[in-house]
Amino acid sequence: MKNIDEDLLAELKRLRGNAYAPYSDHPVAAVVESGTGRHFGGANVEVAHFKSTCAEASAISAMANAGDRDIRLVYVLGPGGRPCPPCGDCRQRIREFASPETWVALIDDEGRVQKTYTIGELLPDSFGPDHIPG
Repeated sequence: MKNIDEDLLAELKRLRGNAYAPYSDHPVAAVVESGTGRHFGGANVEVAHFKSTCAEASAISAMANAGDRDIRLVYVLGPGGRPCPPCGDCRQRIREFASPETWVALIDDEGRVQKTYTIGELLPDSFGPDHIPG
């Protein structure tokens, strides 16, 4: 994976432009591609008491609310041209809807894939739905 599609990059930039980050000045956008191939996007939303919503969590919520339950790929675009990996909480959220082989791609403003990980690499030996007796 070298560069992402121009339309996907435009969507990530649009979403990042809609981020509400008055406290950190760290706008982030994420797009998750579901197992059905549909894309769902989100941006971070900060609030004064600092219990904010990350971009990945926002995108996952949009996916789940649309009825999809499987993540195939996650794209993340942060500010400043540096890689912006998901925080620990978002890694766990991604894990809930992903397989260990699901890819997370960190994108720069030119659409270049700066770094890729599997969720298994980002969150090894993770706890998930398969650990809950059912």
